[in-house]
Amino acid sequence: MKNFLIVGLIGAAAACAPSKLAYGQVKSAMIEAGLSDKNAACMATRMTDRLSLIQLNKLKQLKGEKQSLSDYVAAVRRVGDAEALSVTASSAALCATGLAGEKK
Repeated sequence: MKNFLIVGLIGAAAACAPSKLAYGQVKSAMIEAGLSDKNAACMATRMTDRLSLIQLNKLKQLKGEKQSLSDYVAAVRRVGDAEALSVTASSAALCATGLAGEKK
């Protein structure tokens, strides 16, 4: 029983680690793409909870001048991933309006 609990805790910790690691990388990529720190933090929280690591890696590869949220959403549209676009657009809208119910 004790070993089962230990294995469960290790598994839970491992499951959380990729999301936390991805959060920092996604947030940094968004800031480098021209988004504000506040919007990047809010959007990265939502996106790392809702997108796969493969999808997030595609978005981290985006290059170019993206000074506004709408420019960033337009760049994501060109990736061709409907789910990533949906999550990005909804995150941008919720974060820009302050309606994102994410913990800070």
